[in-house]
Amino acid sequence: MHDLILKGGRVIDPSQKHDGILDVAFTDGKVSGFGKDLKGAKETRDVSGCIVTPGLIDMHTHVYWGGTSLGIDADEFCRMSGVTTSVDTGSAGPGNWPGFRKHVIEHSQARILAYLHVSHAGIYGFDSRVMVGESVDMRMMNPIACAEVADANRDLIVGIKVRVGLHASGEQGTAPLNIALQVAEEVGMPLMCHIDHPPPSYEEVLEMLRPGDVLTHAFRPFPNSPATAQGTVKPAVLAARKRGVLFDIGHGKGSFAFKTTRAMLANGFLPDTISSDVHQLCINGPAFDQVTTMSKFLCLGVSLYEVVKASTVNAGMMLKRPEYGSLKVGALGDATILTVREGKFDYVDVTGEHLIGNQKIVSEGVVLKGKWWHPKRSTRFPKVNS
Repeated sequence: MHDLILKGGRVIDPSQKHDGILDVAFTDGKVSGFGKDLKGAKETRDVSGCIVTPGLIDMHTHVYWGGTSLGIDADEFCRMSGVTTSVDTGSAGPGNWPGFRKHVIEHSQARILAYLHVSHAGIYGFDSRVMVGESVDMRMMNPIACAEVADANRDLIVGIKVRVGLHASGEQGTAPLNIALQVAEEVGMPLMCHIDHPPPSYEEVLEMLRPGDVLTHAFRPFPNSPATAQGTVKPAVLAARKRGVLFDIGHGKGSFAFKTTRAMLANGFLPDTISSDVHQLCINGPAFDQVTTMSKFLCLGVSLYEVVKASTVNAGMMLKRPEYGSLKVGALGDATILTVREGKFDYVDVTGEHLIGNQKIVSEGVVLKGKWWHPKRSTRFPKVNS
């Protein structure tokens, strides 16, 4: 007897290379069935006409609500945007990690994982009026405590975060990145690196990253764009991907441009993961949420299958947690129910460029830890007899 069956949806699960009509079942917080005409459940939901994917993973969020001025409420965001796992990228450092864990993560219904910032207090100085880069002052770097906290919290911490660039690290160049890499080596974890305006350059940062490390804000506008003025991909970017560096979108307030994305896609360079970098300064635009960021790629010509792949299985692999982002039997019991609406939709990037797209991905419902966790606004999907 399953706890829940989602019946008759178009199931897109790139982890199994599947795209077609199937039923998905959940029991005890895990996927317990994947096939046609599944029967025997305490609860069955008819999702025919909708798309069922593994629970969406947003690889770049800021959900330390109340602990930093950037933080948003994870449960509210996840329930409405179809995200089942938020990966917080450096909101907390070793100095305030215990508060993030105790007061936010442990109270959240949605899953939260985190990259721990090498800076003592994480991203503490950013709101609408105050913007102080935490990596500007090297006295804030706390590698010893960062390694200790990361090692003691491996159930939730998936890597080390550092931010470099004019806004985040001033004139320090790659010095904060060098310290963060030492921590990552010490604890055997991957690193995620933010990049904004130079210094340092895109090329300098990529040269230092190791296989499995992540460059976020990968499709940012000039300066520090991965594309040349001629519309080609910079050789350093191609070389980094070849040796295993991973590229994450991290849309945010200032880090995603249609011009850059068109150039990268025209050269066949898709991001490894699509993420929103949602926080207080961009949740009302231009990023909005994960499904809006996914919709932008759909409207730029990326197939729905590839868009889902970059928000599920690829993210699970980036996290080194293959049970995430999959509907294989035994995987985490998370799923997202989507529709793709047709019409005219106005999308905007961080430079102010507008794109009128003809499709929009909309979250219609969520299964979290094997239970129906639909948005409050949803009146669809009544229970049906098994």
